Amino acid sequence: MKRQSVLAIALVVAVTGMMLAYQVRIQRAAASSLPVQRSEVLVQNLQAVEKERDSLRDEVAQLRGQIAKSGAVSDQLSAVETQLEQARMAAGLEDVEGPGVIVTLDDSKRAPEKGQDPNVFLLHDDDLLKVVNELRDAGAEAISINGQRLVATSEIRCAGSTVSINNTRTAPPVDIRAIGDPAVLEAALRLRGGIAETLLFWGIQVDIKQQKLVVVPAYKGSLQPQYAKPAAGGAQ
Repeated sequence: MKRQSVLAIALVVAVTGMMLAYQVRIQRAAASSLPVQRSEVLVQNLQAVEKERDSLRDEVAQLRGQIAKSGAVSDQLSAVETQLEQARMAAGLEDVEGPGVIVTLDDSKRAPEKGQDPNVFLLHDDDLLKVVNELRDAGAEAISINGQRLVATSEIRCAGSTVSINNTRTAPPVDIRAIGDPAVLEAALRLRGGIAETLLFWGIQVDIKQQKLVVVPAYKGSLQPQYAKPAAGGAQ
């Protein structure tokens, strides 16, 4: 064999060996670096998850704070609504119900004797005022007369042969409904020398019934003041 051929074969073998050795080194390096690369990826993923967790935790804390504030506001609104409802009932702007009495009054059926004033046997506006005042003094929380709710601006006055209540004319028989302690309300009307005894003396018909449930309707008129307004700086 010629020397040149031998040298060529040796050169090919040497180069092939070097290439194989280099390939083995690369594979080993890659195999040794793979766990490190995976660890780096896992660390990055863990950091991303921890960052997202912290963000969610902050968001949860903010939501809890908003819920707490919302609950406080809701409680305040509920308290205001309760006060408003109570104010509306006290002002007579709501239908109300509860225990109380129903008082029915009517003109006397007694014929006046000679020389007697026939008007004393008729029911008048001042009779109704006295009944209402007795009921209020006995703790009545709501009163109506023939369906007319009595409020701060209500009038009970004579209007010819009728009685005007809330600018609405009414006539006997009169139905008075009052909410309160039934026994106390009836006792106030039946006091010795009181309004019921006086009316009965003149033959005016008086019927008082205690009830477990009395319904008093709301005031239908307007309570908008025309001249009054809040005083500047409060009352002096």
